Amino acid sequence: MKILITGGMGFIGSNLVDLLLQENHKITVLTKSYSKKKNLSHVHDKIKVEKVDITNHHKLSKIIEQHKPDVIIHLAGITSHSMSFEKPLDDLEQNAKSTLFILEKIRQMNHKCRFVLGSSFIVVGRPSKLPVDEKTPCWPTTIYGTNRLASEHYCKIYHEVYGLDTIVFRITNSFGPREQVIPTKNAVNFLIHEAFKGNKLTIFKKGKFFRDIIYISDVISGIKTIMTKGKSGELYWISSGKKTWFYRLGELLERLTEAKVKFVKTPKYTKKVDVGNFVVSNSKLKLLGWKPKVNLNEGIKETLEYFKSHEIS
Repeated sequence: MKILITGGMGFIGSNLVDLLLQENHKITVLTKSYSKKKNLSHVHDKIKVEKVDITNHHKLSKIIEQHKPDVIIHLAGITSHSMSFEKPLDDLEQNAKSTLFILEKIRQMNHKCRFVLGSSFIVVGRPSKLPVDEKTPCWPTTIYGTNRLASEHYCKIYHEVYGLDTIVFRITNSFGPREQVIPTKNAVNFLIHEAFKGNKLTIFKKGKFFRDIIYISDVISGIKTIMTKGKSGELYWISSGKKTWFYRLGELLERLTEAKVKFVKTPKYTKKVDVGNFVVSNSKLKLLGWKPKVNLNEGIKETLEYFKSHEIS
């Protein structure tokens, strides 16, 4: 198949490229910049790379027309909830309008193409009932989450009104090699990296809160399963289905490294947007034959080894 991946040099995108190349798909990666080109340097001769900002609709249109992909996996966008408050209109352009533009382009081309949208647990907001599943009501607490949710609705509308082959997946807290180590972007990867460096690990609420944490290899196998076996018009969660208490995460990192945990007060901003305890049922995706294979301990060891082998400081 001809597969076009927006944001294909990023954390999820680059790992997904590696998996899809094993099945000899023709991959075209769209990237805003070459800042993450190291993520795909080992396969640069096996893929096509197009440099384009997804808000540049004219150039994006030409690329889609030229490649006529069988599948578009849309991963590009701003993934920082704090940034969405600082630059809300940019977030709208990147995380909502880009989705709408691609969907409309597919419709206008009258080209048979499966559109797979990557979304996030952040669209749910603070769930009133656990575990979360595909029927859980969504009340996002951030502009980022609101725009991601809008993108999901665009997919549903274009499927139901125009008959487009659209499908949406949401990911819980993911971690692993190639993710950026930024505290406001991915707390789990940031904590693992801080532990790797031997720094103090700052955790809020004495670690007495839990999240659903999933390793990157399970994420990308889930995406591949959804792309190939998922039902058009549907939503699927990719999750571990397990609670990970953050005080336990801290204890595990202390055992595996020389780092020590320091419990600190939760910042006011975090209190306002925090989704609270979170765990997700993955039973719908399991019906397609998928299941997570890497536990938290194994995933952390793999990530620490990646930091060591790539000399990431």
